[in-house]
Amino acid sequence: MPKYLFKGHYTAEGLAGLLDEGGTARRTAVAKSATDLGGSVEGLYYAFGDDDIYAIVDLPDNGAAAKMSMAVGASGRVHITVVPLLQVDAVH
Repeated sequence: MPKYLFKGHYTAEGLAGLLDEGGTARRTAVAKSATDLGGSVEGLYYAFGDDDIYAIVDLPDNGAAAKMSMAVGASGRVHITVVPLLQVDAVH
């Protein structure tokens, strides 16, 4: 199954929600979103720097990745960038 790197930075509203609900609630929400699209979350990490959150997600195809990105972005709580990840042997 294709892998995607979701990178996000929270808006002020998103950070307030994170402080209120904690990181575990966010991980649960990301996992549900991926599962609903036929995928799964390999890992979810918080970080310092330009991006606040990174998730490596297995999804069936680019359409599912786009749908997940749009659903998360529509919340208005986080700005998302999606990077398709390629296996090493896929690069010739």
